[in-house]
Amino acid sequence: MERSWQYPATECGPLRLVWGRKTYVMGILNLTPDSFSDGGVFNRREAAVRRVRQMVAEGADIIDIGAESTRPGAPPISPDEEAERLFPLLTEIIQASRVPISIDTSKAAIAAAALAAGAHLINDVTGLKGAPAMAATVARAGVPVVLMHNREKAEYADLLGEIITDLLESIAIARTAGIAPDKIIIDPGIGFGKTAEHSLAVMQHLRELTCLQKPILLGTSRKSFIGRVLDLPVEQRVEGTAATVALGITQGADIVRVHDVAAMVRVARMADAIVRR
Repeated sequence: MERSWQYPATECGPLRLVWGRKTYVMGILNLTPDSFSDGGVFNRREAAVRRVRQMVAEGADIIDIGAESTRPGAPPISPDEEAERLFPLLTEIIQASRVPISIDTSKAAIAAAALAAGAHLINDVTGLKGAPAMAATVARAGVPVVLMHNREKAEYADLLGEIITDLLESIAIARTAGIAPDKIIIDPGIGFGKTAEHSLAVMQHLRELTCLQKPILLGTSRKSFIGRVLDLPVEQRVEGTAATVALGITQGADIVRVHDVAAMVRVARMADAIVRR
């Protein structure tokens, strides 16, 4: 995809993210009992470590670990419960992985402890609007952060315009806290505070987010809008996910967050061969 500017490279632990050369694949590891796709599958030590090694072998560039389900309607959990799920496994997961480890959390205390343990990136589904201390925590650590768009209600007068405005607010929070511009990644939040029609519209107009001049992370893997279109259960949404990954890359996605790493690495490589010539 041609741009009139070049994002600065982002240092992320052992990986230097050079934007525009390739699409980076972020593999999902849920340590939750209730995630919509794979809850309860990888929340034991042996299964989690095995899955991390498998995703790295399949070509994942980053592993994103979540210990609290962010599916719509999931009940919130306390910091203590999230810590009990995450920290008994985190050190061993980091040791088992030669790629950066991202922590999917909206709690500043969890982020701080995970970064102290050796994590390399924070993925905040509230876009730094959930925990007042999160932005300062990330800034002190000097790590990259993913700012995801999210709303409580799926109500919009101007869908893309309001997403851009909301993301600008998150970017401003990051910058005010001292997070460097090259450490900020944005995510349109497919399925978060959005109906299936909203998610399809965001996919159709994803390129508009490049006006923010930040790398874009796209998370569509197995989500409900794919199930709505194809009338398929979660475990049968691989092809639908592949379509969104390929089209997302043509629309400016720089990172794709996925469950099915091996298949989506191939999709991304093929799309890159066409788009990033």
